[in-house]
Amino acid sequence: MNKGDLISAVAEGAGITKAQAGEAVATVFGAIQGTLKSGDKAAFVGFGTFSTSVRKARDGRNPLTGATIKIAEKTMVKFKAGKALSESVN
Repeated sequence: MNKGDLISAVAEGAGITKAQAGEAVATVFGAIQGTLKSGDKAAFVGFGTFSTSVRKARDGRNPLTGATIKIAEKTMVKFKAGKALSESVN
């Protein structure tokens, strides 16, 4: 499923136009992104939790030359599936 498929499913399920569904999906994604950017978690009971963690700076190796390189610190997005979602997939 991609974003277009999600918009179509929301439009059909809610009985709204694809344009309205597109705005709704964009708003949901924007709200989650804003929450994560501020350092908070976005938790949806039964679905899962989006959160962030910081990957510390470290040394890496260029596979072509073998030279040591510095890899910068980076904030990573994590998702942990909720119990209901996990059980529905199994």
